[in-house]
Amino acid sequence: MVGIRKSAARGLSCAVLCAAATVSLSPQATPAPNPSSAPDPAPQKTGQALQERYHSTRHGGIATAANASITCRKTGADAASCGSAQSGGAGRNDGYDMFYSDVDRDPDTYNSTRARLRLPKNSEVSYARLYWGGNLRVGEVKPAKDNGRVLMSEPRGSYRAVKADTVRTHRRDDGADAYQASANVTPLVRRSGPGVYTVAQLNVAMGRSKAGAWGGWTLVVAYEDKKAPLRHLSVWDGLAASERHSGGMPVASRAMNFPSGAGGSVGVVGYDGDRGVGGESLTLSADKRAGTRISNSANSRDDLFNSTITDLGREVAGRVPAHRNTLGYDSDVFDAREALRSGGNRLQFRFASGGDDYLLGALHAEVDARR
Repeated sequence: MVGIRKSAARGLSCAVLCAAATVSLSPQATPAPNPSSAPDPAPQKTGQALQERYHSTRHGGIATAANASITCRKTGADAASCGSAQSGGAGRNDGYDMFYSDVDRDPDTYNSTRARLRLPKNSEVSYARLYWGGNLRVGEVKPAKDNGRVLMSEPRGSYRAVKADTVRTHRRDDGADAYQASANVTPLVRRSGPGVYTVAQLNVAMGRSKAGAWGGWTLVVAYEDKKAPLRHLSVWDGLAASERHSGGMPVASRAMNFPSGAGGSVGVVGYDGDRGVGGESLTLSADKRAGTRISNSANSRDDLFNSTITDLGREVAGRVPAHRNTLGYDSDVFDAREALRSGGNRLQFRFASGGDDYLLGALHAEVDARR
């Protein structure tokens, strides 16, 4: 996690208002840019409340693959503590000398990590987006010009450059210089399908400071599966900082009518969530009803951004390395059925921050649609 100094008891609210309207049942999605036309490098823009990037109503779902790109160094006095943290114990990145994870044995890359994308058999990829980000200023300072490019290899493939079409940045008073970049990788993932993806050369600084070193990536994939329920599939992104949005973060609205007893899940991508600091939460409500505090066995009600990569409370298998405490990167999926049980026409997400300042990079949801 970002070892950024945490402010006391701040509030962060993120309202995603899905306004009532007639929902088209046709499988048409919000247009997305082609990665081949992305600028090089992508323009740097400061922060942004989350806005809708993609929406479709179809038989299908959303799958993810994710990993952190930097971890603690098991040397000297930190060796035992670092090993404990990597295994899931307590630990924050501002307390360690942080160094790159590099698993590909390629001398031309200084960081690389892997994760497995799982898709239902015979499903088809509708949309895929790669998110990556980190802190550029720790013991070393990385140039912002490199934020908009990573290397990515698909299953059984070799590295190719992925260029961002969007880059957002945010600086903090304690010295952290954060960013999130993203790119449409639909053609690549549609062609390659499920399997292990590797992301390398993610621009992130190593070292030790009060801001801490942190960074990682998440591949978000919307797919069509004729055997799956008819669902609303939505993705929002930006780079919202808790200490700057105590009054709320409005997000573009979208019709999302769902029946009583609907199934669904919500996923988040976040940076600098420190394990054990606490105070941050996610509340999901339907229409104007009282909200439901989202949590599971891996992400408590009051420590939601706690440096984990999980799916419905379970550690996600197929990651290399598979550190249980990512020391500053969160990519989690939560069961939303309790909040959806009464049905409705509108969802509202409220993110709150107490003692733990964090950056919210992306939000995705799949919700059963009313027929």
